[in-house]
Amino acid sequence: MTQQQTAGPPSAGHADLAEEFLDRQTPLSRIRNILHRYPALSPAIVLLIAVVVFGILNERFLRVENLSLITQQVAVVGTLAIAQTLIILTAGIDLSVGAVMILSSMVIAQLAVSNGIPGPLALIAGLAVGLAAGALNGFLVTRFRLPPFIVTLGTLNIFVALTLLYSGGSTVRGSAMPPVLTWLGSTFPIGPVRISTGVVMMILLYVVVAFILGKTAWGRHVYAVGDDKEAARLAGIPVSRVLMSVYLAAGAVLAVGAWIQIGRTNAASPNAGVDLNLDSITAVVIGGTSLFGGRGSIWGSLLGALIVGIFRNGLSLAGLDVLYQTLAVGVLIIVAVSIDQWIRKVKS
Repeated sequence: MTQQQTAGPPSAGHADLAEEFLDRQTPLSRIRNILHRYPALSPAIVLLIAVVVFGILNERFLRVENLSLITQQVAVVGTLAIAQTLIILTAGIDLSVGAVMILSSMVIAQLAVSNGIPGPLALIAGLAVGLAAGALNGFLVTRFRLPPFIVTLGTLNIFVALTLLYSGGSTVRGSAMPPVLTWLGSTFPIGPVRISTGVVMMILLYVVVAFILGKTAWGRHVYAVGDDKEAARLAGIPVSRVLMSVYLAAGAVLAVGAWIQIGRTNAASPNAGVDLNLDSITAVVIGGTSLFGGRGSIWGSLLGALIVGIFRNGLSLAGLDVLYQTLAVGVLIIVAVSIDQWIRKVKS
């Protein structure tokens, strides 16, 4: 009886001390928990701060024409960020996204202009190229268990070489293409802002992919594989099949990105998109998707793409050289990864 009476008060005291200790940790721990629970929140905050800062630094930044230009410029990077997000969610990374998109765009343009193939069939051929590239990356990753970084570093060079060999290094102008190939470059007004059809296509892709990731078994499997492949395998998830499907889906998205790129530039050039790989990774990481897989939001990647576009545009309006814009993007990557490491310390 005495032991029971003496056992009660200390345990209650320990509970009070533990609660008091947790209360002391609330300032940073609560912020970290919130950011962990809502991955798109941190890029939304960064986006708001960037808009305010660049708007103060240069009055031209907030003009309707400039905001319209930013949305149109983001269409290509935002589309590539969708494909990159799918790969990074599985704890991989794709260094070849830009090269696949450019290869697909050159195939589309050359078939239509040089071979006289109708525009819709040329688009289907471009889709086949994107799927083939995704299948190659997925096969090397799943069949030979090679790291995605090494695989896509190698295929990056392969796709760049194939693009130059196929195109002969020449640019195909939009004026020579069927109208359907440049259609995504057309714009229409929404109030005072002009939006390109390519931006609408990009948003539709985000809606579709967000629904698939959030509402289907395949989406849950993608997150599970990225979080822990061995645990996913033990749970009965076909890891290799999921990974292959992710790379195929990314290839299909990149083919659509090729169509958007043709419309955006009104041309197909084998030398376009030098910074696209870096920008797509930056957009995804800034958007709150963890480089270690299993955590992230597709909408966060869209916010990340907007941040990249706003930084490049704002720094350009400030008169800074392109090299400093690239430097700023590099700093963004390091800061975003550091924040991700900090957020990942949350114990679920």
